[in-house]
Amino acid sequence: MTLTVLAVDDSRTMRDMIRMCLVPAGFEVHLADDGVHGVEVLEGIDPDAIITDINMPRMDGFGFIDAVRKQDDHRATPILVLTTESAPELKQRARNAGATGWIVKPFDPEKLVKALTMVTG
Repeated sequence: MTLTVLAVDDSRTMRDMIRMCLVPAGFEVHLADDGVHGVEVLEGIDPDAIITDINMPRMDGFGFIDAVRKQDDHRATPILVLTTESAPELKQRARNAGATGWIVKPFDPEKLVKALTMVTG
């Protein structure tokens, strides 16, 4: 079974790295460059998991998580935060918004695949 992932990050390099890490592992990867774009892309797909950055223009990761959680179809979709931030209060804020997990950049591709496999269980 192919798992579908939506990755939202304003860095083209990071989006490319996520795709290069996940596609060979058998994931179907959809990309968006900020939270607003992420919500738009989400309308056309039904991902098994979502990866989002926190610091992005137009709509940050917290706003994006909120927007996703307000949609009935995506209330339970696992959301992994992939960010350079590591402050406990930000992790708590992400959890409160509805994030499933937190991975600090730079990420280990193997750990990202493992985390996605775990949350999509």
